[in-house]
Formats: sequence, structure tokens, C-alpha cells
Amino acid sequence: MKPLWIIAKRELAGYFSSPVAYVFLVIFLLVAGFLTFTAGAFFERGEAGLGAFFGWHPWLYLVLVPAVGMRLWSEERRSGTIELLLTLPVTTWQAILGKFLASWLFLALALALTFPVALTVNVLGEPDNGAIVAGYVGSLMLAGAYLAITCMTSAMTRNQVVAFILAVVLCLFLILAGFNPVTDLLVRWASPAVVDAVAAFSVVTHFDGFQKGVLDSRDLLFFLSVIGFALFATGVIIRGHRAG
Repeated sequence: MKPLWIIAKRELAGYFSSPVAYVFLVIFLLVAGFLTFTAGAFFERGEAGLGAFFGWHPWLYLVLVPAVGMRLWSEERRSGTIELLLTLPVTTWQAILGKFLASWLFLALALALTFPVALTVNVLGEPDNGAIVAGYVGSLMLAGAYLAITCMTSAMTRNQVVAFILAVVLCLFLILAGFNPVTDLLVRWASPAVVDAVAAFSVVTHFDGFQKGVLDSRDLLFFLSVIGFALFATGVIIRGHRAG
């Protein structure tokens, strides 16, 4: 485990070695605040909950998470340091997990910095804090799923912009699969079983439970499966580079 944490610390330190990390954190907090209090009509809802906050996360992360993860492997390939990394006494999985965990911890920090929103709703009312905690857990799992997909697309290309676009497209598919306008359209020509099968691949479908305060093992398994599959695919791609 030691090489894994060494890589994770190196990657995490790389985020804060430039102003980019701080700019991202500021942008994340500003956009999250705008979507919650303005677009989400937080005060007009008249309810003690964070539905206006968590409801935007699938869309908020759609751009911000790929922006964080697009450089993970693309930069290594572009600069040629991937060959050096793969010749070190670390396994491919240690390198992949180390980079993934570092970026996930960075996203967890960004999410933790939104605590004033939770404090605000506690000052204004008496919310179900268990549901709020569940929402934060779901949001972190959602960010992890998007990040794992971005890790995979980043390993595919040397170009960070291409990695970003591919990740956005794939994550958008995972949103639209359970988006109400899309499912309503599918109902017109597909059987309910087909519609349910498509919706089962949607992050929105599985994230809804967390927003309602329900920690369902099936929803956790879905996000862990997406993360596991995307990281496995990343390993296959990286091994292909090593073999080449």
C-alpha cells in the first residue's frame, strides 16, 4: 500500500502546486452557491432540506469533474513521463488507484467546503441531518463515478481536451438514461421493462435515493460498479501502453 499512497500524495501535491486548484475550488463553490440559492430557489421553497443543493450535482459535476481528471494520464502521455512511471517499482493498479484517490480526495475537499449550506439550513429550520449526510455520501459517490470515467478517457489520449470531451459525453449519457424527458420518450415505443433497464444505468436514478436520505446498498453497488469498471478499463489501456 505504501507505493499507492506515495503516488496519491505526489498527485495531490501537484494540484496545489499551482493556482489551478484554488481557482477550481472558488469556481466550484460559486457555481454551487448560485445553483442552490438562485437557480434552485432555495429560500422560496420554504423547506428545511438540501434538495435545491444536491439536485444540481449531476449537472454541476458533468463539467467540473472531467476538468479535474482530464490531466491524470493525458499529461503523463504527452510529457512522456508515463514510461518513467511504469518502470518504477509500482504495479499498474497502484499507479491507477493512487492517481484516482488523490483526485477523489481533492473533490471531497471541494464538497466539504460547501458546509455553510448545511449550516444555513440548520439555522433556518430543523432539517433531517441524516438525509443531509446521505446526500453528501451520494454526491461523493457520484463524483467518484464521473472521475473514474474521466480517468479512463484520459488514458486513451494525449490530448486533455479530447479526454475532457469524451468524459463529458459518457457522463451525459449516464444522466440522460434516467432523465424524465428521455424516459417519457422511451415509454412511447419501448416496453416498461426496456425503459426500466435503461433507467437502471442512470446516475440520476441511483442518486435520487441518497437525496431522500436512503442509503440503499443497490445504489452504492451501482456507483462502485461504475468506478470499478472504469478503473479496470483504465488498467487495460495502461497495460496496452506498457506492452507497446
